[in-house]
Amino acid sequence: MSNNTSVVSRFSHESRILLKLSIPIMITQLATQAMGFADTAMAGRVSPIDLAAIALGTSLWLPVLLLLRGLIMALTPVTAFHHGAKNHDQIGVELVQMLWIVLASSIILIIYLNFGETILTAINVVPEVIPVASDYAMALTYGVPGIALFYTLNAFCEGMNNTKAPMVISIIGLLINLPINYILIYGKLGMPALGAVGSGFATSIVFWLMSLMLFLYIKQHQKYKHLLQVADLRPQLDRIWAMLKLGVPIGVNIAVCGSIFAVIALLIGRLGAANIAAAQIALNISSMTYMIPMSISFGITIRVGYALGRGDEAAAILKTKVGVINAVLISLFAASAFILFPEFITSIYTNDPVIAATATTLLMYTAIYQVSDALQTSISGALRGYKDTKIPMILACTAYWGVALPLGIILSMTDIIAPARGESGFWIAIITGLTLSALFMFLRLIYVVKQRNKPITIDANLALA
Repeated sequence: MSNNTSVVSRFSHESRILLKLSIPIMITQLATQAMGFADTAMAGRVSPIDLAAIALGTSLWLPVLLLLRGLIMALTPVTAFHHGAKNHDQIGVELVQMLWIVLASSIILIIYLNFGETILTAINVVPEVIPVASDYAMALTYGVPGIALFYTLNAFCEGMNNTKAPMVISIIGLLINLPINYILIYGKLGMPALGAVGSGFATSIVFWLMSLMLFLYIKQHQKYKHLLQVADLRPQLDRIWAMLKLGVPIGVNIAVCGSIFAVIALLIGRLGAANIAAAQIALNISSMTYMIPMSISFGITIRVGYALGRGDEAAAILKTKVGVINAVLISLFAASAFILFPEFITSIYTNDPVIAATATTLLMYTAIYQVSDALQTSISGALRGYKDTKIPMILACTAYWGVALPLGIILSMTDIIAPARGESGFWIAIITGLTLSALFMFLRLIYVVKQRNKPITIDANLALA
């Protein structure tokens, strides 16, 4: 009896700590994601073309943004490890090197977005959507450095176990975004009505403001002042390379998962504006609920990385188990909402009965994959804490690109297995890919934990175990 009580007590204690850490991350993610929700909902009231344009424009830049975001996420476990090992003099050095990586990556991303119209034309997107979608992508280029800087400073704060400051700033950003969206989308206060393109400019403005606010907070914080006093601000290629070795697989893993949805939206672009709009509604809602297990996975990464920095293997295992269980339990609430209230959810986005009916059907499929998505996301977070990123990247690529995408194309656009199912075929493929990924990540986690039979050592460059 006492053993059972001890297990329950430890689970409850770690759950409280994890959620205390993860809930601010969750609110931060939901607040930033809510900007996309506001873009979609407000532009959807302008016209189906504007709604479809946001879907396609987002699909252009989301995969590369996720790649950049994942690359920046390498800073979190590195900072957490140094923090746990009390190597505080190394934290600011790693932050500076990540900023060099972010600068180069932002330039590449801006160049890529300038070819938006060419890409959309090449994949035969319906012509009436292309001009608005490419202009929306161009409007986002102005905010790329601001977005990258905010995510970098956010990763630094998370690694230092401070998730509340980014949360507060994200909420402020969302509150600022709504009126700017309103002014630029609908043409208020003497401004021209820019529709979907206006929401792109609003996003750029808001992320620059959020970056400035978070930078000023870190600069004046007594706990962080000395961490930013780095003597050598020049790029250090050995540290940059070590960071890339850790971050690129994380970025590819996240981008592979997110890009499947983006590619699906682009492929549905061949079917017409109404089809794109319905898919965008389901994808936007799904991406918002995904922020919950994703945020918990960030918390798991921090907790596991900190435990390993202290050399406590048993604690790392406990934190992994508790994190995964919490992520799965919470995902059941999202699944229930999709099943019980699909019509209400779709009515937030559109009054068009055809678009709403299709989106409602897609939400039923979305409910099915909530648990497998929570599993694969939370386990990936634990593997990041163990600094195991390369193999999970390969496993994710196999599940999503090797299985899910080909299956989606076959089910949606061909009669090879059954009559073409349109958008529904892609959602069946998503369910398959996420379930397979969850199984792969689970098996990988078991292997990694079993293989760790030696104490953690601190690498001179990046504190990698």
